[in-house]
Amino acid sequence: MAEPASSPVPLLHEDLLDYTPTQRSIPLARRRAARLVAEWGQQGIAGDVALVVSELMTNALLHGSVRGRLIRVHVTLGHRILRVEVSDPRGELPPRPRPAGDGGADQFGRGLLLVGAVAARWGWEPRTVGKTVYAEWDLPGRTPPTPDPVTAGPSPVHAAGAAEGAPALQDPPETA
Repeated sequence: MAEPASSPVPLLHEDLLDYTPTQRSIPLARRRAARLVAEWGQQGIAGDVALVVSELMTNALLHGSVRGRLIRVHVTLGHRILRVEVSDPRGELPPRPRPAGDGGADQFGRGLLLVGAVAARWGWEPRTVGKTVYAEWDLPGRTPPTPDPVTAGPSPVHAAGAAEGAPALQDPPETA
């Protein structure tokens, strides 16, 4: 007999947006994430979220972009965790922090060290095509709100089409 599937913890807020792999997408993603996190009542970490989105978007642009494929930013707020994910189409280069050189001559390679310094944890997950790099923040203990059965519904997901007609970054459907 199969175990009953446990239902996932519902999200309080969720935002998902695909960006073209261009330099101008980095400040757009950074500002959007910081604004949303502040609107969601997490003003204290909005600056850290902006820094992390900027670093992960920059890494995706420099090391994970492929012409014609998009970079996805997914921000979720649960009852105890805020999570930022940046997905790109190249999975063969896993992210690795590099130690800074003694002389300060290395001007690149410190982004993941910054991410690790401001987030509770970070990591990466392979995708069918590409990878997702994430950072998470633990939130102070919150009591989950009791949903009103009349007004309760799915969490809103903000998704926008991408500019320049590029196809969205998607995993193909699984087959049984």
